[in-house]
Amino acid sequence: MTSQSARAAHPPTAVLQFYGDLNDFLPTGQRGRPICYLLDGAPAVKHPIEALGVPHPEVEQIVVDGRSVPFAYHLQPGAQVQVYPYDALPPAPPPLALRPPLPHPVCFVLDTHLGRLAAYLRLFGFDARYRNDYDDATLAQLAAEEGRVLLTRDRGLLKRKQVVYGHCVRAHDPAAQIVDILRRYRLRDDIRLWQRCVHCNSLLAPVAKAAVLDRLEPKTQRYYEEFQQCSGCGQVYWQG
Repeated sequence: MTSQSARAAHPPTAVLQFYGDLNDFLPTGQRGRPICYLLDGAPAVKHPIEALGVPHPEVEQIVVDGRSVPFAYHLQPGAQVQVYPYDALPPAPPPLALRPPLPHPVCFVLDTHLGRLAAYLRLFGFDARYRNDYDDATLAQLAAEEGRVLLTRDRGLLKRKQVVYGHCVRAHDPAAQIVDILRRYRLRDDIRLWQRCVHCNSLLAPVAKAAVLDRLEPKTQRYYEEFQQCSGCGQVYWQG
């Protein structure tokens, strides 16, 4: 039998299995079970992972034949591949960093469908860039150039090569979305209320009551003494 006919009879494959919520990206019939993937040459492991539907920013560890490998690792026929998210890592082998450490403080850029989530992030003091006219190319560029986490409901956007940090927001309710993001990026200790404008993302600064008195409703003038004003759009805030 020639090598060509042998390949036809026994095409080269690798077996991939995804863990935790990475299964959300797979068709129902492929979730929680090994997937036999036909190899074309010796592709980098990132290729079959994304070809099967999982965006690379969602992956925290890749294990091939018992050892952790980077996205650029080239698969060979017969490879056994396990792919893990951040919250379902195996006890061994130790993970290999797939990307540089996430910059701190954590900053975000959000797609056009996540305006209310952007407002929540700003309310809690996080730098969250959002405009409803950002296109996919702009979102990916901002994420890459400014070291921001890209939050989106579009898995195709997360697969763009230049995106390093990103998360696919599954929940539809903004309150559930903010809980997910605070948990995913371990941000609860970093919450600082009333630091940013929920409208434009600029920082707030204390302002004298007299300077904004003409912008306040009568009851606000009567009952509140401490105010802050957005350094960008001028919006006035008070706690109450």
